[in-house]
Amino acid sequence: MNHDCIERVLALSNAFGPSGMEDEVVALAKADTADFCDAAEDTLRNLYLRPRSNASKPGGCTIALDAHSDEVGFMVQALLENGTLRFLPLGGWNPVNIVGAPVKIQTQNGFVTGIVAAKPVHFMSEEEKRRPIDFDSLVIDVGTSDKAQTRALGVRPGDFVVPAVSCTFDENRGVFIGKAFDCRIGCAALLDTLRQTQTSPNHVIGVLSAQEEVGDRGSTLAAKKIQADVVICFEGCPADDSFESPDLIQSAMNKGVMLRAFDRSMITHPRFQRFALRCAEEHGIPYQVAVRKGGGTNGGIYHTYDMPTIVIGIPTRFAHSSVGFCSIKDYEGAVELAKAIIESLDKETVASF
Repeated sequence: MNHDCIERVLALSNAFGPSGMEDEVVALAKADTADFCDAAEDTLRNLYLRPRSNASKPGGCTIALDAHSDEVGFMVQALLENGTLRFLPLGGWNPVNIVGAPVKIQTQNGFVTGIVAAKPVHFMSEEEKRRPIDFDSLVIDVGTSDKAQTRALGVRPGDFVVPAVSCTFDENRGVFIGKAFDCRIGCAALLDTLRQTQTSPNHVIGVLSAQEEVGDRGSTLAAKKIQADVVICFEGCPADDSFESPDLIQSAMNKGVMLRAFDRSMITHPRFQRFALRCAEEHGIPYQVAVRKGGGTNGGIYHTYDMPTIVIGIPTRFAHSSVGFCSIKDYEGAVELAKAIIESLDKETVASF
């Protein structure tokens, strides 16, 4: 078992990085790759990683790897007179999935811990008990009794918030338990793949893109700045095996990487998809093909910039919740498949797409 990989996933999961405040993730990735990559950033905090070995490689095709660095989180909207906080979601949340959870608020004085609170059932009318939970009915309680005490902690409107969860790894089950696997597990796979493909005859660029969860904003800028022949998007994709009917399970945890054929953002490039499927089969890498009614990835942006794009997903149970699971076997499969694709591609093959 690769302990460097485990430590990388733990650190990235624990990093504070809601959409718009990806700084800590960027810093970790730069430190992780400093020995072999040149790094550059843009004003959205997209991180571009180019292995130094690329400069000396003649020919070859250029392959971009993408994973978004942000996680779903929240932003403080207002301080209320009783000391609690109104807040807004950053990314797609079901409010049920955060009620009662501890959160971390990044303030000018450091981190402050709070709890997402709904009105206790003891004080609810029968009508309130039947009403669906929404963000307007929730607050963050930081343990104070009035607005002045909350302000004294340094909390202000505009502060960023994420679930207060520490990632762990269960060696017996081979499972990570933590937050932000969408898409920190993809970020870890990207960094691992970059490190393992330095001797490939092809040129590989890594992009840790910002603000995916609020509209693919980072990849929209990145697609204009990079010139790649093809793109591989890593994603911590929602696992469906704990609630979907057996006939429709396409992203089960521990069953292999997910190669997404369709979602509302992209019809995956058929020829590149078939090439990826052949690579998986030839290398004995377990995979699943997903066809989704909803959802979307950064692939939905890159493929519109004349770059054939596929999505390699690592199934993540309870994505867009405060805590979830993902499997080290699926992670390792994603890295192995990306490596196999990178090592098998050449300009002639890309031209055939």
